[in-house]
Amino acid sequence: MNAPALLAAIPSPARGVWHLGPLPIRAYALCIIAGIIVAVVMTQRRWAAAGGRRDDVVDVAIWAVPFGIAGGRIYHVLTDPELYFARGRDPVRALYIWDGGLGIWGAIALGALGAWIGCRRLGISLPSFADAAAPGVAVAEAVGRLGNYFNQELYGRPTSLPWALRIDPQHRPAATPDIALYHPVFLYEALWCLGVAVLVVWAQRRFGLVRGQVFALCVAAYTVGRAGVELLRVDTANHVLGLRLNTFTCAIVFAGAVTAFWLSRSRSRSRTSLTS
Repeated sequence: MNAPALLAAIPSPARGVWHLGPLPIRAYALCIIAGIIVAVVMTQRRWAAAGGRRDDVVDVAIWAVPFGIAGGRIYHVLTDPELYFARGRDPVRALYIWDGGLGIWGAIALGALGAWIGCRRLGISLPSFADAAAPGVAVAEAVGRLGNYFNQELYGRPTSLPWALRIDPQHRPAATPDIALYHPVFLYEALWCLGVAVLVVWAQRRFGLVRGQVFALCVAAYTVGRAGVELLRVDTANHVLGLRLNTFTCAIVFAGAVTAFWLSRSRSRSRTSLTS
């Protein structure tokens, strides 16, 4: 890459871990925590505006957050098992979530299960709660992607664009060890997620979406951007028919979200109800 391109590139953080005595403070974990806090605060405001109790959000989050983190890690490990269980690998590292590797699909699946448990205990409607949470979840994903920035992961193919991301030698793909600049895929996805949050809030106000449609729209919109991100990524991943596995996951989830969106139209009478 030429000197002007290097000067225009986004620099990577010099470090992603700080120590307070023996205690490591990891930027990745801080970003995940910050995302959770943002999601809770946004959901509290939307849930209260819909007539719910703000305290309900924390009560549901107590179930949804740990389920979501566990689900995200399980999905990552199951879809990339060779990173941990191939010969010469350390299986214990499958537990090292601070090194990165939380699959959004598993996080949504088990997070939804945790949310269902929390909502059931409170006697409130899961679809209504999910609608209130949707924009906050999208913003939380955007904030969490900053953790990938600190870990110098989730970048794409080499590029000379002015907003290219400079990756340190130890984090570069084995196939391109001498190339420093790559697409900042983490940034693309973060910006897309922010756009999704704006889209669902606007659509709800503009079209008066019925119960369940806000969350379904959020998921469907996210999968479109995520599919594009997958086409740019160069990190290790399993492939099916020449495409990354997550590309097919995006297609399946998109189809399910669109189906849920249209089926929700038949339940329009429940649009203002917060109870199960």
